[in-house]
Amino acid sequence: MPVPIYVVDAFTDKPFGGNPAAVCPLTSWRDNAWLQSVAAEMNLAETAFVVERPDGSFDLRWFTPEVEVELCGHATLATAHALWQTGRVQNTDAPLAFHTLSGLLIARRSGREGDEIELNFPLEAASPCPTPEHLLEGLGVEAVSVHRNRFDYLVEVADERAVRDLRPDFLRLRHVATRGISVTSRSDHEPFDFVSRFFAPAVGVNEDPVCGSSHCMLGPFWQERLGKSELLAHQISRRGGVLRVTCDGDRVRLAGRAILVTQGELLA
Repeated sequence: MPVPIYVVDAFTDKPFGGNPAAVCPLTSWRDNAWLQSVAAEMNLAETAFVVERPDGSFDLRWFTPEVEVELCGHATLATAHALWQTGRVQNTDAPLAFHTLSGLLIARRSGREGDEIELNFPLEAASPCPTPEHLLEGLGVEAVSVHRNRFDYLVEVADERAVRDLRPDFLRLRHVATRGISVTSRSDHEPFDFVSRFFAPAVGVNEDPVCGSSHCMLGPFWQERLGKSELLAHQISRRGGVLRVTCDGDRVRLAGRAILVTQGELLA
């Protein structure tokens, strides 16, 4: 039986911007080897697989081309958009509940015209840490500070130009024991509060165009430094993306737009 699959550009309102994610709705779970093979075939930062439960909530898993990951923002936003846009979920006013390796995640319509999707994710604060071997050499930057949470390193640099001009040595960064590395600074341009780029060569993604889950770390980091809980973030990869980030206790709300660009079927 053919299996439907979609590609959604997340955290953008324009085709071919933001971060593309593949979304594959299933009637029941396939084995892990098949899931990983599909993700490798799609060759995007993440492919999301989603199965509806009898109560109307969903089980959701994410795979890079090489491994399964515990938390992914842009592919969750893409999944919610695909379910609503294709009519697989008829009620667009009710929130969607996703059961994941990082617990229960919620997606709901937001924005003045309901044109954004807001994700409710766990806050993943980072703490100051020693700088591991290969990190700064692989990035080719001087750090203002280095932090880490359970997933990633956060490297603060002096200014936005330092973030934009990064030319990482990905082979060297693969030796850093981490899911990914977020490099960030204050933004030089209104209305944005901070900018970032995200690199994850250790899991098969050299640069993730817009990483939602990294903002579960960046949000509280910049909240403390800027003294505000509502932030506008700009990930300044080549494709680029915009996120509204709100820190709320032990949760972070990530809001952005998405657009469906591809729909088709898997025949294998």
